[in-house]
Amino acid sequence: MQFLNGITLLLVYQLVGEITVRLAGVPIPGPVLGMVMLFITLWIRGRTPESVEQASSALLAHLSLLFVPAGVGMMAHFDRIADEWLPIVLALLLSTVITMIATALIMQLTTRWLVKPDSSAQGGSEP
Repeated sequence: MQFLNGITLLLVYQLVGEITVRLAGVPIPGPVLGMVMLFITLWIRGRTPESVEQASSALLAHLSLLFVPAGVGMMAHFDRIADEWLPIVLALLLSTVITMIATALIMQLTTRWLVKPDSSAQGGSEP
């Protein structure tokens, strides 16, 4: 029963995100907004409910099955992909490089922001 409660909660957040995006006309996917709302809720609560933990663990355990529809879609449009392979490869490479650079910069900024300097490591003399 915990699993069903967790899945229901995840789907409710997805639905609320989708409804909010459609009503507000925000140019982001509804499930992404729902995920942000879920993250904020869990952050405020300070813990993850057991039902959500169980449902998310089960979904992650079977994550590879969620890629089957995408693979089928690629096979269905194989001719188009073969005709437009160069722009697709360039877009994938460029977006990967941009993502890696952005991730590295964000990691550096957050590390500097979150890590407090250690007063003993600054070369001071010990008593």
